[in-house]
Amino acid sequence: MLTPGKQLNQHLTAVIRTFLSQPEWHPSEPLIVPASHPQFGDFQSNIALTLAKKLNQKPRDLAAQLLQNVHLEELCEPPTIAGPGFMNFTLKPTYIQSWLTQQIQDPRCGVPLVDEPETIIVDFSSPNIAKEMHVGHLRSTIIGDCLARLFEFQGHRVLRLNHVGDWGTQFGMLIAYLREAYPEFFTQNQEIDLGDLVSFYRQAKQRFDGDETFQEQARQIVVKLQAGDPELLSAWRFLCDLSRREFQQIYDLLDVQLTERGESFYNPFLPEIVQELKEKNLAVLDQGAWCVFLEGFVNTDGSPLPLIIQKSDGGYNYATTDLAALRYRVQQDGAQRIIYVTDVGQSQHFAQVFQVAKKAGWVTEKVQCIHVPFGLVLGEDGKKFRTRSGETVRLKDLLEEAIRRAEQDMQARLQAEQRQESPEFMHNLARVIGISAVKYADLSQNRLSNYSFSYDKMLALQGNTAPYLLYAYVRVQGIARKGAIDFEQFVPEFVLSTQPEFMLAKHLMQFPDGVEQLGQDLFPNRLSNYLFELSQKFNQFYDQCPILSAPDPERTSRLGLAHLTAKVLKLGLSLLGIPVVERM
Repeated sequence: MLTPGKQLNQHLTAVIRTFLSQPEWHPSEPLIVPASHPQFGDFQSNIALTLAKKLNQKPRDLAAQLLQNVHLEELCEPPTIAGPGFMNFTLKPTYIQSWLTQQIQDPRCGVPLVDEPETIIVDFSSPNIAKEMHVGHLRSTIIGDCLARLFEFQGHRVLRLNHVGDWGTQFGMLIAYLREAYPEFFTQNQEIDLGDLVSFYRQAKQRFDGDETFQEQARQIVVKLQAGDPELLSAWRFLCDLSRREFQQIYDLLDVQLTERGESFYNPFLPEIVQELKEKNLAVLDQGAWCVFLEGFVNTDGSPLPLIIQKSDGGYNYATTDLAALRYRVQQDGAQRIIYVTDVGQSQHFAQVFQVAKKAGWVTEKVQCIHVPFGLVLGEDGKKFRTRSGETVRLKDLLEEAIRRAEQDMQARLQAEQRQESPEFMHNLARVIGISAVKYADLSQNRLSNYSFSYDKMLALQGNTAPYLLYAYVRVQGIARKGAIDFEQFVPEFVLSTQPEFMLAKHLMQFPDGVEQLGQDLFPNRLSNYLFELSQKFNQFYDQCPILSAPDPERTSRLGLAHLTAKVLKLGLSLLGIPVVERM
């Protein structure tokens, strides 16, 4: 089921290859794009201007010749030429109505499965053991989940990896402190939570920074832990399990699925990573540390900036682990695309890691390594989002506050409307709206930009918010209830006559292209903006075109438009990780 734009592209490409004797011609960009203004029709092309120089012709003459040879009678009204040679195309109402009939019967709303599924790894979230997830983990978790959902929907094989920080010096430090301050900590089943563990970690860090004897004790514990000491491994597992339980509560709230494969998983491979890079003459000894020097990376003084893979004391670091993870993902998981969703501050790190992996031959032309960077979450004052005491906001607190405020807003509205709802209904709806508002507020932003976090804005019923989109969906369900219509058994015949109907219909037809675009550029805000515009166009249609009171065939057609809008909203929101509700 090709979208109109793709059909037009195919027709025009075929004409250029045959009529202009360019059989091997493959354009790098689409020949047809949506029209910039409605007066130019639905689609336009400037390809005549591009080819005119090459063929030594006038653009308008070339455009006329192309249009004489392209046969679009079933698809478009007669195309027109504007300005110096732009070609404008307007879809026929009969074609639009036929396309909508196919789209509404398709569970995928016109979005095809990919022809060649790939194995794609999405590396996201990645909190540290013994530390609480904070607002900084929000964007990675939400954006990563959205991309994973998209790839799964397209038909790819997706591995969602949570590269948790579960190895290293911090465990030696924490275990040494707990053994000293709380000797029975690991032998008694104490009722502690992650907040207690974070407090212990801070105290251990103070000892570590100010006591050389304690530093040595912590390092010795790390050495024994890496060597597989049973008692220390048991203590390490206890700390990991405690953190993991707390993390899972947040993932359950966010409805995010992940497969944990932390830094410890790759620990056995670190020595061979260094050895292989030595054998390939990529690693050099510099001031006692093994390093890889790369093109394009320099310090502020202009000297070469190395990627350290083994420290002078023999220890390994994040770069070594990331290289081991990347090699494993290619060689063992068979990944064809590996996507890392982290903050923009790690861009240089991943650029270095990717370059080393290519030089080592682990990443070939058949494998794509992609860093998906994102900006900061700021407070409404434009500064880093922190608590009043200056601490980083805990992610669990942020989500629970969103739910609490959503429930407060609903109670106020219900009171104003003199409605009664059960506590269960209120709690479930508050959870959906609160979490959805947080997710959508993030995903509707350009991920490269910082954005200001505001509960009031994200929970508003007006504007580009989750509640606004959910309300558009709820409106359709209200129509179904009022008219006693079972949309599951509903197959309408579309008859469009008014401008709001055509505007809504044409926007619905763009949904498959919007999903495909997200899969290419990995910017969720493109899909968010599409869904927001869809909600706006539906509300304009709803306000201007009577539905239940309209005579047939308009009534049936308009019910079809409403139903298709709800289907596309539900599917599009699900790709963002947002569920719909039947009532608000």
